[in-house]
Amino acid sequence: MIEACLDSLRRHAPGVRAIIVDNASSDDTVARVRGYSEVHSYTEVQCIANSSNRGFAAAVNQGARAAGTSDAVLLLNPDVELSTPLQPLIAACQLYGLAAGQLTDTAGRPQAGFTIRRLPTPSALVFELLGINRLWKSNPVNRRYRYLDRDLQQPGPVEQPAGAFLMVRRDVWDTLGGMDETFYPVWFEDVDFSRRALDRGFRTEYTPSVTARHKGAHSVGRLPPGCRMTYWCDSLLKYAFKHFQANQFKGVCGALAISSIVRGTVGTFRERGQDSLSVSMRIAMVAVRCLLSGQIQQPAGGGD
Repeated sequence: MIEACLDSLRRHAPGVRAIIVDNASSDDTVARVRGYSEVHSYTEVQCIANSSNRGFAAAVNQGARAAGTSDAVLLLNPDVELSTPLQPLIAACQLYGLAAGQLTDTAGRPQAGFTIRRLPTPSALVFELLGINRLWKSNPVNRRYRYLDRDLQQPGPVEQPAGAFLMVRRDVWDTLGGMDETFYPVWFEDVDFSRRALDRGFRTEYTPSVTARHKGAHSVGRLPPGCRMTYWCDSLLKYAFKHFQANQFKGVCGALAISSIVRGTVGTFRERGQDSLSVSMRIAMVAVRCLLSGQIQQPAGGGD
């Protein structure tokens, strides 16, 4: 993935400094980055190799600090390849503070429901947890949440762009203090960042003329299913507690508890094993404790 990403940067963003932050990956990403830089004389590449996985938010903040006083910071996942030059995105970012391009699949089709979304409401998260959005994709809550009611070829303000392809003006980044590193190791840190930007009066401009191909879930897809669900639920609860009212937070906790019990029971029959049930019951117990206390409890992952 990383060489294709770097190729696209050289082609469509010449002269832009590329900072790769590697979170103690177990593959040869660091060697590939350094080898690519040498072979192509790509002197604008800097590779930061962490000795431990600091999480997505911390790594992004680390890269932004390494960028020094640059006018803007572009967040670009390693499984993203630029398809067009960045100039329109840069212009929109300088004017509004934040700007997002359009993510497409490998066939060039817009990634509807992912490239841009509205900020999640309590109802949207409840529908997500209970599987309603998956079973009834056209329901009004999901249509609003995933911008399924919007023409993805039209520019304009957007609430929550994907953190995989987002440009932030330096003064906006500094004002917001970067990403919240308590969303560890992954998920909802970009949603929280968008929420805080909107709350501070900044605007994110969707600029669909700037596109990039996105494979998606390249890193998190390698996590065991139990870990993926645990991390996602922990971060979801953290976001709901941080941004929702007390009764709304409890409603999300209740939905998470119910969905986890159902998911664990169904998974046990499908897989004929106890792993799915064990993970789901652990998540459900955390959700119940959060519901009863109205506070964030020990993460379902046990802090690992």
